[in-house]
Amino acid sequence: MKTDLAKILSIRGQHGLFNYIAASRSGAIVESLEDHKRSNFSASAGITTLADIAIYTEEGEMKLHEVFGKMHEVLGEENAPGSKAPEAELKALFAKAIPSYDENRFYVSHMKKVVDWYNTLKQYASLDFLTDEEREAQAAQEA
Repeated sequence: MKTDLAKILSIRGQHGLFNYIAASRSGAIVESLEDHKRSNFSASAGITTLADIAIYTEEGEMKLHEVFGKMHEVLGEENAPGSKAPEAELKALFAKAIPSYDENRFYVSHMKKVVDWYNTLKQYASLDFLTDEEREAQAAQEA
């Protein structure tokens, strides 16, 4: 089953990724990808969909699904180094996967989040992502 990055959420101050379940009166009901526990977060909690995240490159911005694709090409079926890996190892991975990443605006702290998200999606979801066209077709079927 393909992963819809528009429904995968990162929440400021919370560890891991969450699957969007439904809107609530005060924000969103989400489910942890790792332990499937449901929670309610307010709209002010700093909720961001992974589909809205991009990294800086010398040519502009690269959407996260493209970054994950490039990482998968380099890593194959291996996991990405963890966020506790040495800085040099993280930089080497991104230099190989995305040689044009902007070293002045894509920091090691960002790299740590991206590798954690990559490994979480690889383990609990899929690295095969819905395209915009597939998402629109799916929404039309549900309507």
